[in-house]
Amino acid sequence: MLGSVHLAILGLAVLSLGLSGWALRRDAPLDWRLAPPAPVDMAAPRAFETILDYTAASGQAHSPAVILRPGGVRIAWFEGSQEARADVDIFAVDILRESSPNAPARLITRGRLGKVFTPRQAVITLGNTIQNDTAEDAAYATVVSVGGWAMASIADVRLGVSGPISARKLNLSPFLNRSFLVKSPMLGYADGSQALPAYFEMGQTYGALIRLDAAGRVRDMRRMPGRFKAIQPMIVPMDDQRAVAFLRNFQTGSDRLLISRTTDGGQSWSEVQETNIPNLSAPVAALALGEGRILMAVNDDAADGGILRLTISEDEGRSWRRLRTLEDAGGQARYPMMRALPDGQIVLAYSHGGKGGIRAHRFTAEWALSE
Repeated sequence: MLGSVHLAILGLAVLSLGLSGWALRRDAPLDWRLAPPAPVDMAAPRAFETILDYTAASGQAHSPAVILRPGGVRIAWFEGSQEARADVDIFAVDILRESSPNAPARLITRGRLGKVFTPRQAVITLGNTIQNDTAEDAAYATVVSVGGWAMASIADVRLGVSGPISARKLNLSPFLNRSFLVKSPMLGYADGSQALPAYFEMGQTYGALIRLDAAGRVRDMRRMPGRFKAIQPMIVPMDDQRAVAFLRNFQTGSDRLLISRTTDGGQSWSEVQETNIPNLSAPVAALALGEGRILMAVNDDAADGGILRLTISEDEGRSWRRLRTLEDAGGQARYPMMRALPDGQIVLAYSHGGKGGIRAHRFTAEWALSE
């Protein structure tokens, strides 16, 4: 006969199964219809302005994020003696239309972030950070608690006036929840939820689309399959079912940008393939302009990975035409980030000077296309 302890354990197991079944039944199925952002205003008058030209006093300032704020933008980046070192924090500057930009200052520090983590933990270094579009004053940060980038995790960080007020790691990997990183902006779905482009960097490297619910809980993850070491996917929705992802080839000696497509809202992705776009293993930034047009900021020179250009595709990424050269030979410009503003303008930020600083421009589509 079963003893009281065994009966208690059996009862708890039955209760656990019952609660799991109840949770699954009440968990609404995902809506896989994309919600493409409004097309960029093509009629806005031609305009261009450099809004930030920052050089770190020493060390590196790299991988900027463009964070939409009321009345303007915040440019955020990681800065320290060298990337992946124990003195790297996230810096930021607010650029608002009604006031002069503030001086760059620390937005997220390793020490403060470690204290507000649930559960509390050490933060050795910080990396790529993007805006969390599901909440105000929130970001997704690449966080390392042990090792290097291959041991990183993605943290959902909530911000207050003096910095982080809470943080938790997204549950993405069975490998001690390590080796997932972020780089590109989120994309929305028709049900109001968001998805996070991410990538796995340990062993079998791949790009992924992570579906989140309104509370930021991970609901699903879909890989972008293929034989290449594809990372840092930049996803551009074309309509409610189709999107194109541009990926960096992380393999040594690579010289072409990679691409994958979905025709079912991100539930499945085509095998990652090489494009005919020269690219010496660098991420890109891209925006849909409407009617099948995509504007891209890309390092597209097979001999000089620091040359940064604006290019245009008018057939959903199948062919491309160069528009403007933003940084020429010797510019050492990398890691572009581009976002459309509510007023119809576009902000593009990137690292320059061999990761020594951050440069940002604000312009209209008319300027970009006027050549």
